[in-house]
Amino acid sequence: MTDRAFLVQMEGYGLTTAEICYYMPDHPSLLQIFAWQEYDAAPDFPVLFDFLDHWRREIQVEIRSVRIAHEKMLRPANWRSADGVISWE
Repeated sequence: MTDRAFLVQMEGYGLTTAEICYYMPDHPSLLQIFAWQEYDAAPDFPVLFDFLDHWRREIQVEIRSVRIAHEKMLRPANWRSADGVISWE
């Protein structure tokens, strides 16, 4: 069985994280934050926008802002050596 995350990365999707600031219409003074994470395709973000449309339609929230971070994770590994010792005392 192949991992779903690997398959979607092979199709060009990358891990997308969104910070959604919203409030409920009956409590406009209470701003809330929701963190969402899924594999999505930049720059159109169809999975995220489908999720936001569902929220607006079914949950009836007022979305104030959305911050998006996106990373294509499938790439050659990068590493560098570090000189030093970390000790926990």
